[in-house]
Amino acid sequence: MKTILTGVTAYISTGLDYLIILMVIFGRVKHQDRWLVLIGDFLGTIILVGSSLAISFFLGFVPAPWLLGFLGLIPIYLGIKLWVAGDDDDTDDIAAKVADPKRLIWSVALITMATCGADNVGIYVPIFTTVAPSEIPLILLTFAVMVVIFWEIGYRLACLPKVAEVLEKQGRYITIAVYILIGLYIMWDSSTFQHLLSFM
Repeated sequence: MKTILTGVTAYISTGLDYLIILMVIFGRVKHQDRWLVLIGDFLGTIILVGSSLAISFFLGFVPAPWLLGFLGLIPIYLGIKLWVAGDDDDTDDIAAKVADPKRLIWSVALITMATCGADNVGIYVPIFTTVAPSEIPLILLTFAVMVVIFWEIGYRLACLPKVAEVLEKQGRYITIAVYILIGLYIMWDSSTFQHLLSFM
């Protein structure tokens, strides 16, 4: 249960802003093309998660687990950066990229990687590095389920502009809080805080 919760929390923290992007995409594509959006979403997510796993594999050779806890500073930094600098996703540019249905899958995959890349890798690498290897398949399965859930929510919200407006206004602050909490949890779970306190 803890592993599933970790996967859900990590995906939601990086996916709230992406919901807005999905709504923009669904606002420009035909109903019958929404499955192509899902394929493109999966493709982009697979590349991001695969990159995170590769980086995590090499970081796994670090001898002291508490040192890996410092990776928790990455999501903390991302949260503070989002708080200070705001979000820079250009919805008009995104809408233009998905206007051509012939290139829809690749366009959605590129949008997913471009808009979520740094955040996803910054969140996923610390998690993959600090959990037991046996837990990773369950986290990956959780991510796959969350991709489908967010795709469906994004499609439904595209038909409810009032809900979308609230999400766009408040989603940023929720994301900031979750980023920082994930970072603090990673540092605590890796005994980084406890190790630093032992020097005092």
